[in-house]
Amino acid sequence: MIPDQYKHETDYRNIPREYLDTNIPQGRGMIKWAPFAVMPEQYERINAFIENQNKITMPSLSDDQFNILNRRLIEKYTTHQLAMISYFRNGTIHSIAAYIKRIDTLKRYITISNENGSQTMQLKFAVLCYIE
Repeated sequence: MIPDQYKHETDYRNIPREYLDTNIPQGRGMIKWAPFAVMPEQYERINAFIENQNKITMPSLSDDQFNILNRRLIEKYTTHQLAMISYFRNGTIHSIAAYIKRIDTLKRYITISNENGSQTMQLKFAVLCYIE
């Protein structure tokens, strides 16, 4: 039996353990609250929403900017200098340090490679944003 001093206590933490009923049901515990990563489909969809929020539209270059881009492109190609190339892909602007190996004006793309020439990549003129 519970002593009179604890009869009207509403907080069970203030009552000594020996006076508490041991047959209290446990309840569901944390079963009701599933962690966020347990639902992979929802997790993937929310990550896709977050990535889509960070996307931008492709920047449009003015005629002056396009002429500056062409001049820098030719300069880096003829002097064989390392160029910092910014290009648009999948809603984001990427930057890469590379050497310009080839300029194809008919198909409108450039071929670039890394410092040691082991990896090459082709970029269309339309996706180029900036060359430094």
